[in-house]
Amino acid sequence: MILSLHGGITMLGRSDATLNPGGVRIGTAEIYRVVENLEEVEDSVVVGQQFEGDERVILFVKMKSGFSLTEDLLKKIRTNIRQQCSPRHVPAVILITPDVPYTINGRKWKWPSKNSFTGRR
Repeated sequence: MILSLHGGITMLGRSDATLNPGGVRIGTAEIYRVVENLEEVEDSVVVGQQFEGDERVILFVKMKSGFSLTEDLLKKIRTNIRQQCSPRHVPAVILITPDVPYTINGRKWKWPSKNSFTGRR
């Protein structure tokens, strides 16, 4: 971080969308590619949550109209992620979200989802 003479701040480095459960680096785009190709899912956001000394993967899904997050769909999501990515990519928790927040730059904004997480599924 650099402080300017005029009171501005320049941030150095980057905050990328990488999760690290069990010491394995996972890109969130890998999970999005699988989940958002499902006909039932309109959008999704995935975050890491510190849990019991590690990081676990939490997936929020916005359902398309007429679909709900059933046990069969939960199984389908987990199976597809496991087969198309790896077992480490499979979320520990999958929840419904009414919407996925985006930044003004068009990127998924994970902070509100990550910090408002209270439920389990």
